[in-house]
Amino acid sequence: MLQIRVIAPAELTESVLELCRHTPGVAHVVVHRGAAVEPAGDLVAVDVARESADRMVGRLKALGLTDDGAITLEALGTVLSKAGFRADDEAEGDGADAVLWDELLARTREESSLSVTFLAFLCIARLLAAVGVLTDSAVTVVGAMVVGPEFGPLAALAVALVRRRAALARRAAAALLIGFPLAMVLTGVATLGFEALGWVALTSTRNLEQVDFIFQVGPFSFVVALLAGAAGMLSLVSAKSAALVGVFISVTTVPAAGFAVVAATVGDWDIAAYSVLQLMVNLIGIVAAGVVVLAAHRRLHDA
Repeated sequence: MLQIRVIAPAELTESVLELCRHTPGVAHVVVHRGAAVEPAGDLVAVDVARESADRMVGRLKALGLTDDGAITLEALGTVLSKAGFRADDEAEGDGADAVLWDELLARTREESSLSVTFLAFLCIARLLAAVGVLTDSAVTVVGAMVVGPEFGPLAALAVALVRRRAALARRAAAALLIGFPLAMVLTGVATLGFEALGWVALTSTRNLEQVDFIFQVGPFSFVVALLAGAAGMLSLVSAKSAALVGVFISVTTVPAAGFAVVAATVGDWDIAAYSVLQLMVNLIGIVAAGVVVLAAHRRLHDA
C-alpha cells in the first residue's frame, strides 16, 4: 500500500474526505485540522492500495490541490489491519501491475538530470569499459555495465514519448547527448595516457578474445536491447528495482562506447564504427521497448 498525504485548504478538506469515502482501496483516513503551516491548511493522511493510487492522485489534482496545497506519496511496508486487507481486496487489479504516472514522471525526471553525479558515474563506467577492453577482461566490462547510469535518461525518453512531455524529453536528451560525448572524450584522454605510460601495449583491437562480443552487431543485439528495455521499464513501473541489475548487465551501451574510444586510439576505425552502431542499436532498442511497455500499461489502465 501507499500513504497519500494531502495539505488542503480548509474549504477543500471535506471534498478530499468525500473522495476518500468513495474511492475503492482506501483505508485509514486521518485528519489534522489546521496542522499545515506552509502552505496553510489541514493535513489529511490516507492509506490506499497501489492499484487505486493513480486514480486517487488524479482526482486530488483535479481539486486543484497542487496549486493551493500539496500531495505527497510514500510507499508503506507491512500494513496489519482488517481495513487495510479489505481495501486491497476492494481495489481493482493487482498492485504489481499498477502504474503511478506521477511517481514515474518524478523518478525518471530525477534520474535523467545532467548532474555532476550522473556525469561522474558515466565517466567511471566508460573508464572501466576502456580498461576492460585494454586488458581483454570481460569481468571488468561487466562491472562497467553495472555502474553505467544511462538507463535513467533512456527510461525518461520512453516516458516522455508516451506521456508527451517535451520538457522531460529535452532533459533526457541533454543528459545523453552531452554526457556520452563528454565521457568518451575523457576516456580517450585516459586511454592515450595509459598507452603513453606504457601500462598497456595494445596495437589492435582485432585480436581480443574475451570482449570482442561488444562490437559484433547482429539481430540478437536488437533483441537483447528490446528485452532489457522491457524488463527495465517493468521494474520501474512495478517498483521492483532488483531487476534493474540484470538489465544493466545484459546491454552493451557503456562497453560499446568504451570500445569505440579504444579502437579509435589504435586506428581501428572500422571496429570503432561497429561499436558506435552497437551503441545506437542498444539505445534505440531500450527506448522502443520502454515505449511499448508503457503504452500497453496505459491501454490496460484506460480500458
